[in-house]
Amino acid sequence: MRRWLGLAGSLATGLLLWRRRRSRRREHVDLYFTDGSMVRLEAESPEARRLLPAARALLEAVPRA
Repeated sequence: MRRWLGLAGSLATGLLLWRRRRSRRREHVDLYFTDGSMVRLEAESPEARRLLPAARALLEAVPRA
């Protein structure tokens, strides 16, 4: 029984880590407003397609630590 619980726990942990890593790689644009609200634009949206090239250029211009 312990073996099955360990296996199930390992599978659940692996799935969680895989999903987190997969979601980090997706490009998106987060827009923050002064009233505290935020809008996330997925890369496939027309608005994000216009903003992503400028965002990439800005990120390339900033030196990395």
